[in-house]
Amino acid sequence: MTTDTMNYKANTPANAQPETEYIISVRELEKHFDEGKLKALQGVSADIKKGEVVVVIGPSGSGKSTFLRCLNLLELPTKGTITFENVNITDPKVNINLHRQKMGMVFQHFNLFPHMTILKNMTLAPRKLLKKSRQEAEEKAIALLKRVGLAERANAYPSQLSGGQKQRIAIVRALCMEPQVMLFDEPTSALDPEMVGEVLDVMKQLAEEGMTMVVVTHEMGFAREVADRVIFMDEGKIVEEGTPEEIFTAPTQQRTKDFLNKVL
Repeated sequence: MTTDTMNYKANTPANAQPETEYIISVRELEKHFDEGKLKALQGVSADIKKGEVVVVIGPSGSGKSTFLRCLNLLELPTKGTITFENVNITDPKVNINLHRQKMGMVFQHFNLFPHMTILKNMTLAPRKLLKKSRQEAEEKAIALLKRVGLAERANAYPSQLSGGQKQRIAIVRALCMEPQVMLFDEPTSALDPEMVGEVLDVMKQLAEEGMTMVVVTHEMGFAREVADRVIFMDEGKIVEEGTPEEIFTAPTQQRTKDFLNKVL
């Protein structure tokens, strides 16, 4: 056994999986509510490559958001496994908080602390969890605010911002943690129509820069333009997946066709 091999074994968690090309792998995922009466997810399996943009679409109640929230264990799966960066994070022995730090999450609602300025909202987690100095955290935050055109709002409070501005702040706040993956749970659904574009523009920029993204959305134009792969879900299952061209132009499943006929 070589020294490199010994070092690898010494530094590899007991629950680590063999190296793969996927940053996230989901196998036979199930999520039940109400003592098993409601099956929100039923045997969902999916793989996500590093740098890939995966958009999840489907009708309300199809399990899209539950699937997304399971990826960082905000919802604990009833059955199945989730492997992130070659570690089975559904293993109870795993410190999930360490892995959550590598997964940025953006919700429908902005979840900004109303009593803190935008700058403090953005620097709180990096200082506490990544142990960054105040100066380092603030420099990173200001640089990200400049990217989304909101540097002048650093000392404002959330109540002084529009919905679109708040959601852009929520995105760059997640980026302050330097995540490997960004998860978006219908990030534009709570916005007025004229504010949707400014948030989608930030997400498009992230995609162009190679950020791994899993996006639950009703914005079919975004899915068609930005996604590498589209997953269509219904009744807690993946009905069909493929490239945007395959899903939007030539879906193979009747349920997919019926859904797209209503929303396009």
